[in-house]
Amino acid sequence: MGKKVKKDEKPPPDDVFDTLAVESRNAGTVVLMLSSPEEDVQSKACEAIYKFVSKCDENKKQLLDLGAVEHLLALMQSEDKIVRRNACMAVGVMTAHPEVRKYLRKQETTFPALVNLLAPDEDTVCHEFSALALSNMATEFSSKAAIFENGGVEPLIRCLVANDPDVQKNSIEALALLLMDYQTRAAIRDLDGLSPMLEVLKSDYAIIQKLALLALERASQDGENRSALRELEAISKLIDFVAHPEWNDLHVMAVMVLSNLLEDLESLELIKETGGLKRLVALITDQVPVDEEPKGGKGDKGDKGGKGSRNAKKSAKESAAKCNHGTSAKKQESADSSEPPSGEAIIPTLPDVKMCAAKAICRSARSSENRKILHEQESEKMLIHLLSHESFEVQAAAAQALAVMAENLASRDSVREWEGLGPLIKMLGSENLSVKEAATLALANLTTANSNNCQEIQTLNGIEPLITCLVDGREDAVANAACVLTNLAQIETLRVDAQNKGVVRALIEPLSSRNVTVQSKVALAVAAFVCDFDSRENFRQSDGIAPLIGLLSSGNDEVRRNAAWAVTVCAVDEPTATEICKLGGMEILQEIQMSSTRRSPFAEAALQKLLDNNLSAKYALTGNLSSTNFIENGFYDIGQLRPGTKFLTLEEYAKQEMNEKRPIILINAKPDPAFSQTQSQAELDAKQESSKTSVTGKNSRTGRDSKTHSPTDDKGSGSRNSSASKSKKTRKQQEREEKQREEELQAQLQREAEAISAAENKPFEAPCDSTLLKYIEEVTEKIQPLPTTREQVKALAGFVAEKMGGSIERGQLSNFGWELPISQIKYELKSNVVPLGKIKAGIHVHRALLFKTLADKIAVSCSLVRGEYNRAWNEVLLPEEEYSLEDVLFAFSPTPGAPKFPPKTYIVDLIHEPGSLLRVDTPEAQTYKKI
Repeated sequence: MGKKVKKDEKPPPDDVFDTLAVESRNAGTVVLMLSSPEEDVQSKACEAIYKFVSKCDENKKQLLDLGAVEHLLALMQSEDKIVRRNACMAVGVMTAHPEVRKYLRKQETTFPALVNLLAPDEDTVCHEFSALALSNMATEFSSKAAIFENGGVEPLIRCLVANDPDVQKNSIEALALLLMDYQTRAAIRDLDGLSPMLEVLKSDYAIIQKLALLALERASQDGENRSALRELEAISKLIDFVAHPEWNDLHVMAVMVLSNLLEDLESLELIKETGGLKRLVALITDQVPVDEEPKGGKGDKGDKGGKGSRNAKKSAKESAAKCNHGTSAKKQESADSSEPPSGEAIIPTLPDVKMCAAKAICRSARSSENRKILHEQESEKMLIHLLSHESFEVQAAAAQALAVMAENLASRDSVREWEGLGPLIKMLGSENLSVKEAATLALANLTTANSNNCQEIQTLNGIEPLITCLVDGREDAVANAACVLTNLAQIETLRVDAQNKGVVRALIEPLSSRNVTVQSKVALAVAAFVCDFDSRENFRQSDGIAPLIGLLSSGNDEVRRNAAWAVTVCAVDEPTATEICKLGGMEILQEIQMSSTRRSPFAEAALQKLLDNNLSAKYALTGNLSSTNFIENGFYDIGQLRPGTKFLTLEEYAKQEMNEKRPIILINAKPDPAFSQTQSQAELDAKQESSKTSVTGKNSRTGRDSKTHSPTDDKGSGSRNSSASKSKKTRKQQEREEKQREEELQAQLQREAEAISAAENKPFEAPCDSTLLKYIEEVTEKIQPLPTTREQVKALAGFVAEKMGGSIERGQLSNFGWELPISQIKYELKSNVVPLGKIKAGIHVHRALLFKTLADKIAVSCSLVRGEYNRAWNEVLLPEEEYSLEDVLFAFSPTPGAPKFPPKTYIVDLIHEPGSLLRVDTPEAQTYKKI
């Protein structure tokens, strides 16, 4: 053995400190070590801090309070790579705490340092944690702007092609957050960052694929980015991505990106040319595309989606698996993960993917050009197929897409031809309110201006479910159902069918909704269904008038407009018009028309129709009845209605206590029932009396014969029995009379109680006017047969003046006593309501009303105009007198004796010279109209 040689170890220099191994468990001590000038100490301190802050958030906050972040920022810019790496690791982890991020945002060196660490020559670990720090910082908007200003987008894009998956993950996450800002969306295109994003989709890690899809979804919201993605064949790549069943948890996001891309017409044209749309539809509906079906056989044509072929493939795969039982797990895994050939196997997509696909179609179909292309590619078939899916979300999304597609006229017919209305009607009975709402929306659009679809809904028994939706559904569903029913009401047979099924009653409850859309659509539906007398009566008796009138006070223009239109339709008959006036509808319409902001032609039409069918209100309000307004029984004149005064019904005026005001003049030409009953009773009594007289005469003769036959027998018998039974007969007779009196008293009390009850419950009946009825019969007999209208007018004027007290000399009107007789009539009737026929002394206002009433009965056209101070007059339109011989010779009259045209307007004198006609533009006419 050789001799051991002793190593010559040189001692350290005298001016160098010996190596010191320090063990510390205090964070403050480690923070102090960050200030050491030795790079080895700095590196170890950073590494210790990284391990410490990775444990919990409290440690991050503790080191922030100790001032460690400031030192770490400085060390991130160190010349030593290890120090930079360890410091970057510590800062990257600490940025997960919001307080740390808040501190870093205030430091000017934060973002430049992090961006510099993404340089290509830096360590991969630096790339990873620097990208992590930027992704954490990018959660706040101010940090997004700072990263963009410091040029952080380009290095992040560069890191997408790194080999380290952690670098890729943090970089794509940071970019996804930055793409929420519009500036980054433009920059990502200029920096060619879209292509690396598409490449990242091929990653083996699902989280990276998910973040890449998120980034693409945000980037594709920009129109120019969509154009760039089309050039990169992004649509085909995304469809290929959806075709991979093992990535089904990411298919939703892929379809969301496709949804953005399909907004553009160019994208739809591209996907149409490449056949990608049909392939996407096949994937969503779990069917084999036509061009990808196996050559060996397509299976049963009636088997949708090629179920038979899929079952055959499945059994073939199972048998192959049994034969290859000995193959290794690795080879089997490789075979399972490999992409299956086209048409080899169909694995159903998840419900969320189907829902997103339907929403993508819906979003793309918002453009008319896109709807046309989607219709050409038969996208409606896919949506109809999805209507039968078991998921409520899928059903609702498909129905919403069909609703948008239905804006295309051709799509409405296609949905019917492909039997899409049946599933939609079935969805009306769904328990899910969103499904019901979407179905009603689709049906509303499909039935608009399409009578065939309306007829099909009736054939499929869809009217009853729609009526049910009016009272059992969310507000939007009610509005949509009302819209569908309005469309159906355009066809008379469907309208009658819906009315028979109770649609009028069902529309009343939604009128009280607080949703303005519901109010508007339901009011329009009311206008569509109450267009005949029976439905209006049903609507009125079901208390539907009150909520409809309430909508007239709405602050929404559309609600007011549709409610006014419904009132216009309802006010066609007098009972409904009277009810509307009773409930204050006329006052509301007047108020609307007085407003400068709310007035509309619809409110004006409603008010005019209301007044035309309630002439009492029209005359009180406007003081004018035209020649087309015919006075009927039930008309009453209350005088000029003062502003702010409510117009009451005749029953309400009749129940008022008698006062000294002018009477309410009533037109009710009917025979008096009491008089008729008395007359009929008198006739009956006369007949009974005559018959009794004849019978009595016969008995009297018989009696005489009897008396002459045995006069002594009767006398003898009476004398024998009278004394024996006198006392007994008296007592029995008294008891019988007392009992009879008690019964009569009880019967009388019962009759009085019944009469009082009947009077209280008896409906109001207007006083009858048999005198006016006689007037009508008389003028019909004597005046109506006259040959010309002029003669009829003159004769009728004389008749009216005669019945109203005769003519009055000029200047003597004040001496004509008419007020006292009318007051006496009011006193006799114990009422303020006076039938017109009872007035025997009347002036202008009474005579003009009687003239108008009688003229309407004999078809003499005239108007009634109210003036001031009890003035009223009638205007008639008559041709001038016949042509004279001079007119024939010099005016080229076609026929001698023919009337002159155009006709002139005359005022009929009913006071001074009854029957004379005054031209309206003459002084005599003006004098007649004024005092």
